[in-house]
Amino acid sequence: MVNEIEQKVYELIRPYAGTYLFNMKKVELTPETDLDTDLSIDELEVEDLMNEFFDKFNVERGNFSIETYFPDTPLSWNPFKKTEPVPVPDFTIGMLIESAKAGKWLYD
Repeated sequence: MVNEIEQKVYELIRPYAGTYLFNMKKVELTPETDLDTDLSIDELEVEDLMNEFFDKFNVERGNFSIETYFPDTPLSWNPFKKTEPVPVPDFTIGMLIESAKAGKWLYD
């Protein structure tokens, strides 16, 4: 069962989530949905989303940093050199829901 806070978080995220290109079906949003890997929201969009989230839900930012979830990746001009992927923590809708309930960002 989805409570009021969860519903409002989903409503906030929905415009950023998009639709599947070929069948125009809305992307399913769940607490486990990852903003980066599942929704492919880029860094600038996530930054806008999070600013709106903190304002709308009156959540204290605490130690929130967009770089935690979207770190700078080294750029290589050598097309034959593979760069190792940078490991990043999950960044899920559930994190936003729990932080909205608590009134502060709960994750570092």
